[in-house]
Amino acid sequence: MKIFFSEYQSDYPTYTFGYTSYCIKEPQDSFSEIYQKGFLPYTGEQRIKATIFYMARSLRVDLNRFSNSSENRRISKKVADLDLSFTVFRKEDFDLQSASFRKICLDYAATRFVGNEMTEPRLDYVLSRETTTHIFEYRLDNVPFGYILTCIDQEMLHYWFAFFDTELMTTYSIGKWMMWSVIDWAQQNHLKYVYLGTAYTTKSLYKIRDFKGTEFYDGSGWNADTSLLKKLCKSDHLPRDIDRFKERASFDQLK
Repeated sequence: MKIFFSEYQSDYPTYTFGYTSYCIKEPQDSFSEIYQKGFLPYTGEQRIKATIFYMARSLRVDLNRFSNSSENRRISKKVADLDLSFTVFRKEDFDLQSASFRKICLDYAATRFVGNEMTEPRLDYVLSRETTTHIFEYRLDNVPFGYILTCIDQEMLHYWFAFFDTELMTTYSIGKWMMWSVIDWAQQNHLKYVYLGTAYTTKSLYKIRDFKGTEFYDGSGWNADTSLLKKLCKSDHLPRDIDRFKERASFDQLK
């Protein structure tokens, strides 16, 4: 893999200089080794042809430590009266031009996505990416109502983009159930990790609370201290004059 850094902001008085880390996948690279280093796929610029990743505070579930929480059981019990099912398709075996599939994806994105919107051209770009390997199709009474775009290899699954009929949200925690169902499927299929995207701000707290076995990439490795992660998420909105290393370092212990 090719790792490169792009200069960002700087604050010379505190000697704080920001560089964003990116990775380009090469043919010999596995997805597992790239995600293991804290990278997630980048699709913010459709002119990019390479398979590129950005480094972030990524969140994953260690499936060796995962078991159902009381919240998982509560949600599963609530949807038990529904005729829900899902099928996992390889991307090449799925009809990416299906009108119902595209409508569900775009309708959901129009109402739920904030910031980097999912237009039809961007959806096509995401679907064309090497990092979209499998699609989970969800059905209610045998009628499709939701989809999850995933990246799967021999060791891991990345729960990437989820789309579903938002009408179901008024009565059921359907998004949480879909996420749980993917984690459960991955564990049943003997994978090691499920990556759940980034863990920033209080909007990510439900992923940390609801699923056992979570850990986050802290810049140097995977950290299972969920108490620390919750503190970080709760303080992400605060302005910061220096980086976290200078905030917490005990400099007299550094040799």
